[in-house]
Amino acid sequence: MPRKGMRSLCFSPETPLFQGSMSPSSSITSPASGFSESMIEQIIDTAAIIVAKWDGETSSYAKVTSMFYESKREAMHFIRSVNDLRKIMHFLVSGQDSGSKNLIRAQSLMQIAMKRLQKEFYQILSMNRAHLDPESVSTRSSRTSTQSSLSDYDYDASPDHEIGAAKESISEVEEVSFMAMSDLKSIADCMIGSGYAKECVQIYNMIRKSIINEGIYKLGIEKVSSSKINKMEWDVLNLKIKDWLEAMKISMRTLFTGERILCDFIFSSSDSIRESCFSEITKEGAVLLFEFPEVVAKVKKSSPERIFRLLGMYTAISDNWPEIETIFSFESISAVRSQALNSIARLNESVRLLLLDFESMIQKDSSKTIVPGGGIHPLTIYSMNYLTALADYGNILTDIISDWPPPAKSSLPEFSFYSPVSNESPAAPISDRISRLILILLCKLDSKAKYYKDIAISYLFLANNLQYIISRIHKSNLHSLLSKDWITKHEVKVNRLATSYERFAWGNVLASLPTNPTAPMKPAEAKECFRKFSISFEDAYWKQISCVVPNSMLRDQIKVSIGRKLVAVYQNFFDSHKSTIGDEKSITLFVRFYPEDVGNYLSDLFIRTLTSSGGSSPSSSS
Repeated sequence: MPRKGMRSLCFSPETPLFQGSMSPSSSITSPASGFSESMIEQIIDTAAIIVAKWDGETSSYAKVTSMFYESKREAMHFIRSVNDLRKIMHFLVSGQDSGSKNLIRAQSLMQIAMKRLQKEFYQILSMNRAHLDPESVSTRSSRTSTQSSLSDYDYDASPDHEIGAAKESISEVEEVSFMAMSDLKSIADCMIGSGYAKECVQIYNMIRKSIINEGIYKLGIEKVSSSKINKMEWDVLNLKIKDWLEAMKISMRTLFTGERILCDFIFSSSDSIRESCFSEITKEGAVLLFEFPEVVAKVKKSSPERIFRLLGMYTAISDNWPEIETIFSFESISAVRSQALNSIARLNESVRLLLLDFESMIQKDSSKTIVPGGGIHPLTIYSMNYLTALADYGNILTDIISDWPPPAKSSLPEFSFYSPVSNESPAAPISDRISRLILILLCKLDSKAKYYKDIAISYLFLANNLQYIISRIHKSNLHSLLSKDWITKHEVKVNRLATSYERFAWGNVLASLPTNPTAPMKPAEAKECFRKFSISFEDAYWKQISCVVPNSMLRDQIKVSIGRKLVAVYQNFFDSHKSTIGDEKSITLFVRFYPEDVGNYLSDLFIRTLTSSGGSSPSSSS
């Protein structure tokens, strides 16, 4: 008699049954025309023996022992017997013999067998949590490669030495993982084919979802509201973002990848089941993971520096997008892809706003602090640190800015010392945006240069800061975002600013010497020229001794230029007119600087600070 609660099974049309002898170690083989009565009874009798052995309700041995762990060959025999039983049941049902004793007996055995397989399925999943964790499973190079694992071996047909050779070809951890996956697949195929998919799926979802949820929890992913994020101190939020970036890396590399591989393999016989299982197990955790960047991007109070964390999250999603599309490809889990896209869109918007905030911060800087010696302004250092860090996200910024309309040129600030380099050729949006930010910085520096009382130092200040900007561009990824033409034209601008500095700083010294330094001169005229030169040189020296030029190339360039113009002219004048003054004693009285003294003092320029500029006075030289 059938057991209480016996269910009717839904069978799918089968391919013609195989031919051959029927023994405990072989599958049903029969001509397509059907089975004889004796064949049917023999198949059922064979199945009854092994099913009864592993019936937990009648066998104490079966209650405490795992069939798959006790004897793999017997487990495979059990599976084949159940599959043979199913084929017989299908044959009897299709022959309108639904009331036969053989069918009733087969159905009763099937229920006992399914109950046993449910237990085995649960035990394998539970006892192999470590070997079926996503990280272990995800070590597979691809989902399809799992198909060629040990599950392909017929434990009866393959000699022991062949199985041993196969085992030696993989690591011990992989071996246990593959064996467990193969066993689960065998059970799942059997249960699904026998109409017990629901029971199989319930067990799988229950255990695997707990593993994924535990993994998400350990990675620190939790539901966080916008209001809570807004109340967080930046240091706390920064740590949460760092944790999220690490969680994103691990979850995409192992957690979700491993689960998809496992699910696809075990339920490869049914596309709908593997989709529903994977969706049920991962949807909640994946949506929670991809929701965090969107919440962070909505933070109202934000400083320009936070853009780098947003860009980091944008990069994490963008770089993993192909994997996201592949892993979460099922339609039933499209909410995960949608959430990832929503976060990308929100991060995109926030990054643009922070770029505008950075631009506004430069324009609104009202500091009137003068940098001693015309050195590098803190705003320049801060801005270039910001821009060079931005350049590390060049590809991401290109995506973000690609469809961002360029701002109106009328929004640029007024300038005088620094005039922008015109460039009529069209530039990429990212290049245009970066060059605009640098132009705004230069215009702001131009306004700060006006606070210097000495116009020569104003020009030196601009030359120093522009040279610093160009140096930072060369040493960072900014050089790949700005055209060579842009960089070349601004290098020319540095030279012009340096030339202007020379003219205003040392022009009076050169003017104190005659146009033709070797032209004949009366003694009184020569003495007056030496006197004027000494006064103007000493005055210029003391004004410029406190100036700094941090860039060694620019410093040498300016020194060489001044020396070539000043020392050479003074040397000619000195050689031509020292005898005009009189004897050696007269020269000592009227000539305060020898040409080599001038060269020495010039070489001492631009390397001192206001606190260390003390030294010998030019007036105490010779």
